[in-house]
Amino acid sequence: MASKRDYYEVLGVDRNASDEQIRRAFRQLAFRYHPDHNREDGAAEKFKEVSEAYEVLSNADKRAAYDRFGHSGGRDIFEQGFGGFDFGFGDIFDAFFGGTTTASRQEPQRGASLQTALSITLEEAAFGCTKDVEITRTENCSDCHGTGSKPGSQPGRCPNCDGAGQVRRVQSSIFGRFTNISTCPRCHGEGRIITDPCPTCRGSGREKRQRTLSVKVPAGVDTGTRIRLRGEGETGTRGAPSGDLFVVLSVQEHALFSREDDDILYRLPLSFAQAALGTQLEVPTLDGTDKLKIPAGCQTGTIFRLRNRGIPHLSGMGRGDQLVEVTVVTPESLSREQRQLLQELDKSFEDRDNKKKGKRR
Repeated sequence: MASKRDYYEVLGVDRNASDEQIRRAFRQLAFRYHPDHNREDGAAEKFKEVSEAYEVLSNADKRAAYDRFGHSGGRDIFEQGFGGFDFGFGDIFDAFFGGTTTASRQEPQRGASLQTALSITLEEAAFGCTKDVEITRTENCSDCHGTGSKPGSQPGRCPNCDGAGQVRRVQSSIFGRFTNISTCPRCHGEGRIITDPCPTCRGSGREKRQRTLSVKVPAGVDTGTRIRLRGEGETGTRGAPSGDLFVVLSVQEHALFSREDDDILYRLPLSFAQAALGTQLEVPTLDGTDKLKIPAGCQTGTIFRLRNRGIPHLSGMGRGDQLVEVTVVTPESLSREQRQLLQELDKSFEDRDNKKKGKRR
């Protein structure tokens, strides 16, 4: 068995060191090697060695016996006069650096917030609507109303902590008496225990319930908009308020329109004749239909703007526009008569161009 190191050497002090010097040396070393602060291999053993040295050198009688007999002598004196201490290394550290620890009772906790998705049409996003959503959330038990006890009975006071939710433990050490206050392990800080549990929630006081909630969607929303329903999340504990429900919107694609901020875009197909000669058409809008005049010679990519026919602004002030983009459609198949007509038309263009060239000469 390896021999013990000299206690003065362990603490790093001279044999003539004062009580304050010994105390200060122990404080530094104990903090350095305490297992809660130092996870390195051997730290726990060093802390044990430092604590043992301080236990002896901090006591006048023990120190005198150690100075006289060392580790091997005076064992009977140690055991007879100072064998009644019952504390661990953690107690030494807590007593030296603190003295009293406390634990609070379980506090009311606000319920968790929830999130759900809701899909709506472009028209519903534009003009607002009221929709129903289904959610599953944790609520107080419908039978025991959150007490956890069978209806007609009440929770009992915890006998371990007498309803305080905390337990006190008074310990004596070489530094005096100190009190440790911790959460009651039996009632977990509640101060009460369920003696006759509710069969519905099995004593938890809470259960999962499915709810259908009405959501008012304002005009002008878009994909990603979150609507907050206050207090519609999970129920809080011990009387604390419930959490909130966040409804995240997703706007479906439309068969005719695409959205660009608060404007909407409609692509209008035109025949070659309509584009060349000009025409007046009715185009679809979110509000129904509207007349649009197409001038002669209109080209693909031309954009017309219908004022205030877009998405209402979410602020409630005004609305966007509807953009109508023209696309001249080329026919994929032609009859013999149509082909002949187009050839004649093309020839007339060619004759016209030749005449213009002749005039330039």
